[in-house]
This record gives sequence, C-alpha cells and structure tokens, in this order.
Amino acid sequence: MLASVLGDLWNWVTGVFERIGDVSPYWIVLALGLKTCESALLGLTWRNILRAAYPKGNLSFKTAWGASQGGTAINALAPAQAGTAAMIGIFRTSIPGASVAGVTTAAFVQAAFFLVLSVLMVLGVAVSRPHTASKGSPADEGSNFFASHPLLIPLIVVALMAAVYFIWPKVKPWLSKEWRKAKQGAAIFSDWRNYAKNVAAPSAASYVCRIGVNTIFMAGFGLPITAFTIFLVASSHMLSGIFAITPGGVGQTQALDVATLSKFAPTKSVAAFSITQDSILTIWNVVLGIAVMLWAFGWHQMRDLLTKSRRKKPAQEPAAP
Repeated sequence: MLASVLGDLWNWVTGVFERIGDVSPYWIVLALGLKTCESALLGLTWRNILRAAYPKGNLSFKTAWGASQGGTAINALAPAQAGTAAMIGIFRTSIPGASVAGVTTAAFVQAAFFLVLSVLMVLGVAVSRPHTASKGSPADEGSNFFASHPLLIPLIVVALMAAVYFIWPKVKPWLSKEWRKAKQGAAIFSDWRNYAKNVAAPSAASYVCRIGVNTIFMAGFGLPITAFTIFLVASSHMLSGIFAITPGGVGQTQALDVATLSKFAPTKSVAAFSITQDSILTIWNVVLGIAVMLWAFGWHQMRDLLTKSRRKKPAQEPAAP
C-alpha cells in the first residue's frame, strides 16, 4: 500500500517537472517574480490592516508577510483552510493585545476587496459563459436535496427559533464581548481614505500581478491572449478559489479552465497550461512560504509560533477594554 502511494507521488512529481520543462525558463522566472510581488503586496495589506486594529502592536511587514505567505503555503498542501487558521494563530501570538475574533475580522477586511471582485467576475462569467459558473458551484445539488425533503426547511426554522429563545440569554454576554473584539479588527474601515490607500491600492496591485502570472503562462503555452481570454482565466481561477474543496482547488481549476477556454484553444493545450501553472505555483507557494517564514521568524521561533497557534485557547485572550 505504502509503495503504491509513494509510486503515485513519484509519478506526479516527475510529471510536474516534465511539464515544467515544456515552458521556457525565462517565462517561469518572470512568472515567479510576479507571484512573489503579489505575495509581498498581500503581506503589506495585512500589516496595514492589523496596524490600524492594534496600533500599539507595531506589526512589521516582515512578520505580516511571513504569517500571510506561511498560511498560503499550508493551504497549498492541506484541506479545510488549515493555513488560514494557522495564520490567524500566528498573528494572535505575534501582536500584543490581539484576539482571535479581531484577527478573524481582519481576515474578512483583507478579503473584502477580492470578494467584491469575485462577485463582479461571477456575474461576468454568468453572462458570458452561463454554464461555466455552475461547474464550480454546489447550488444545483443543494436545491435538489431540499426539493426532495420539503419538510426539512420548516423543521430547521423551528429548531433555530427554539435555540434562539433558550440559548440567547446565556450566550448574549459572551457575544457582546466577542463583538467588541471583532470590531477592533475592522478599525481601518473607520477611515475610508486610509483603507483606499493602504488596503485597496496594494490589493489591486497584487491582483494585477496575478493577472500577469496568468498571462505569462498563457503565452508560454501558445494560448490566445486577449482581454476576454485573460478575463475568462481570471474568472475561472476566482471561481475555483471560492468553491475550493481540494487543497489549492486542484482539479476544479483544470475543469473550469477547460470549460472556459475550449472555444479558443485546443483542450490539450488548455489542460497543459492549467496543470503546469498550478503545479509550479503550488511548489513556489510552499518554497516561498518556508523562505519568508524563516526570514521573518527564524527556525526556532517559526516552530514555536506554529505550535502555539494550534494550542492557544480563547480563554487565554486578554479581556476587552
């Protein structure tokens, strides 16, 4: 059994490097340079958001980038957003006075720009490729399930009402305290000019870098490069990220890329482009994550931070002022 698993892993690794060999090293270096810039810009947005939330913490760019890219590296290998949870834990232990609720809210603030962009792209894909969006969404399965169980929705509503009636008085004080902590993580929203300058602008620049990476790989595999095909690839990858089930959305990304680009290029070329880009970027996310975390924290501190981020309990958080 173990030999079979190791054999499959070896075949995957050798296949990845064979596909990498199909791309000019100049394209790869340029793409990885842009990918690194994208990662650094995202680290910058994290620093700005958390400095606004916890000004006394004086979070450095190096620490913010290390935690952000370290979480991305873990997400590339592990399911269920394990990297995001580790990143929140690292920020929690690295910033004096930070709380899990506040850092979690900061994560929503950091994602807000991309969430709006995602909605616009999903709408664009729904108009331009109406059957593509459904390939990445579980909506059809959910609607069929509830249609075959018509009594389930009323039962859920009654259960929720009963839970609110009996449980709400007990959880209200705790929720009020957590709400105060959570609002602290969104402090940058109190100054929209500050948000536009320190969050929206670097987020937009990071997305331009992401588009550049897609365009470079498309050129490397001879796919047609137009504003529309670049938009389709960006939308495909955005959808895959929203509905990701596997680590890094592997498999879903390839299916969506083929579905969106099949009218513009041979399916074999699209699949090769998608698999190679995913493979290279997954490897680079892990390598870059390790490198930046070592630069930011050093080996021993990195190990201690990852351990503390898993073991830290909410009861250890400081009380809200």
